[in-house]
Amino acid sequence: MAKVAFLGLGVMGYPMAGHLSAKGHEVTVYNRSPEKAAAWVAQHGGASAKTPAAAARGADFVMACVGNDNDLRAICEGADGAFAGMARGAIFVDHTTVSAAVTRDMAGCAAERGLGYVDAPVSGGQAGAENGVLSVMCGGSEQDYRAAEPVIAAYARICRLLGPSGAGQLAKMVNQICIAGLVQGLAEGLHFAEKAGLDIAQLVEVISQGAAGSWQMVNRHQTMAEGKFDHGFAVDWMRKDLGICLATADENGASLPVTALVDQFYKDVQKLGGNRWDTSSLIARLRALG
Repeated sequence: MAKVAFLGLGVMGYPMAGHLSAKGHEVTVYNRSPEKAAAWVAQHGGASAKTPAAAARGADFVMACVGNDNDLRAICEGADGAFAGMARGAIFVDHTTVSAAVTRDMAGCAAERGLGYVDAPVSGGQAGAENGVLSVMCGGSEQDYRAAEPVIAAYARICRLLGPSGAGQLAKMVNQICIAGLVQGLAEGLHFAEKAGLDIAQLVEVISQGAAGSWQMVNRHQTMAEGKFDHGFAVDWMRKDLGICLATADENGASLPVTALVDQFYKDVQKLGGNRWDTSSLIARLRALG
């Protein structure tokens, strides 16, 4: 068992930290709003700290799951940042979806202090975090990854090292690119089925067993049909991720025409007031168009 700090207790981080505690790790949490940290301690035990540095002090591993590049820098750098509190040889594991550029920057800062660093964005959504079955894609050194993997296993279904620092974030971009196209295709299919008068449940029972089947179809078709969009990853966060994908594609020369189009469709969803709706809300845009 390890001494672990967990920074960021949002819809993903809160249950992830809970799984660490349930597995017997000694967990200290930090959250920007201390009320959430107090609620976590009341539910799971452990301790909370007022700053990332205080949470990280004495920890073998510091796990983070925050919002974006700027949030990551804020919890890592400065006198109150996690790096200032970590001892040489400790390992920072970042589960945030951020740019590969900021990942390489933070990994370099960690190395200068004698710290390990693993970028480890996750896929599986809130349900995956709550059930401890996330897919974790990692970048970093083999040594740091092998040390961190048994701790990450508390909430992972699968965890793999895909290359040096930044590789995990690049893999997460691929994940989001694939999801964007899948959800738009599913939204169009279900919208067409509604217009054609087909029974959605019967339809999906059949086609989900064939080549059109996907996790999105199995897990989101019913809520999409019912117009319920509070079951997963928010549109605002998806647009943040797709922005990272498109910016990186400009750098590496990849062509992402469908991703760029779906990003604009999500912008339309935001205009409908769907900023906090989950990503399956693309069907609401189609319904609004008639």
